[in-house]
Amino acid sequence: MIYLLNRYIKGHAMDILRLTLRQLQIFVAVARSGSTTAASAQIALSQSATSSAVNELERLLSLQLFDRAGKRLLLNDNGRALLPRALALLDGAAGIEQMARDSSAQAQTLRIGASTTIGNYVLPRLLHGFFAGRHSSTAQTWRSAVTIGNTAAIARGVAEFELDIGLIEGPCHEPVLQVTPWLKDELVVVASPAYVPPAPDRVPLKTLREAVWLLREPGSGTREATDQLVLPHLRSYRRSIELGSSEAIQLAAAEGLGIACLSLWVVEAGLQTGRLARLRTTLPGLVRQCHLVMHRDKQPTPALTDFMAAAWADTLLPTTPAA
Repeated sequence: MIYLLNRYIKGHAMDILRLTLRQLQIFVAVARSGSTTAASAQIALSQSATSSAVNELERLLSLQLFDRAGKRLLLNDNGRALLPRALALLDGAAGIEQMARDSSAQAQTLRIGASTTIGNYVLPRLLHGFFAGRHSSTAQTWRSAVTIGNTAAIARGVAEFELDIGLIEGPCHEPVLQVTPWLKDELVVVASPAYVPPAPDRVPLKTLREAVWLLREPGSGTREATDQLVLPHLRSYRRSIELGSSEAIQLAAAEGLGIACLSLWVVEAGLQTGRLARLRTTLPGLVRQCHLVMHRDKQPTPALTDFMAAAWADTLLPTTPAA
C-alpha cells in the first residue's frame, strides 16, 4: 500500500497539487470517528459535504480508503497507510499557521507527554532546570502543556501527533515512533513496616506468591515492568488488587493491604518517613529502561530541540537512587 502511495506522489510530483489539507482533515476526522455523521459535528461541516469530500479524496487517489459497513466507515489497508501521512501533514500545517500568527510561538510551545512515574517525579525537576537555564528570560511567555497518563496513552498521543514528545517508563508498542533509551529506573518491593520480617531474613518466593499484590492497571509502564520482571518468578498473581495510580498503591501498602513493586523515585519519601518499608527478597535486581519517543515524521521545532538537549544534560537528569 505504501508503494502505491509513493507511486502516486512520484507520478504527480510535477503536477499542480489537487489534494487539499481540508480533505485530509476530513479524512482524519472520519477515520477517528468511524462515520461521516460524527465527523461532520467535529469539523463544522454537513454530513453530505463530509461524505462528498471523502468520495472525492478516494477518486483523486484512485484508492478506496474505507470499508463500508452500513453507516460505519472502517479504515482498510489503504486508509491505514494514509492516516500517519495525513497526520504528519496536518501537524506541519498547524505549525506553519501558528508561526504566521506569532513569530515566536513555535519556539515557545511544546506539547510534552509523560507516563505517570516520570511525569510526577522526574519531569518537574527537568522542566525547572530547562526554564531556569537558557530560557529563563522567556519563561513567562511559554505556552507549553504537559499531559500525564499511562505509557500506552502517551505513546498513542505521540503517534497521533497530539504530543510532540513522550517520556515513558514502559515498552513502546507504536511502530511509527522513534524510541531512544533514556534513564534507568530501579524498582523495589515495598509494604507496611509491620509486614517486614526481622533483618537479615529475606522474604522467600513462597511468601511472595501467597501475598496480595497491589498492581497498576494494564497499559501502565509500572504494570508492564512488574509483569516482565516479577511475574515470571511468582508464576501468577494469586491474589491482587488493581489501582489506577502509584500514589493509591503506596497508601494501600502502608495500610497493610498488600505488597507492591514500585519505582524507587515513587516510594523514596515513604521509605524515609517510615510509612513504607522495603522488603528484602530473593528476587534479582529490578531495573527498567525509560525512553524518549517521537514520531518518525515529526519535524523538531527549536523548542523541542532545546528540550531534548536538556533531557540529556547530566546536570538536569535525576540519578537513580541507590538501593
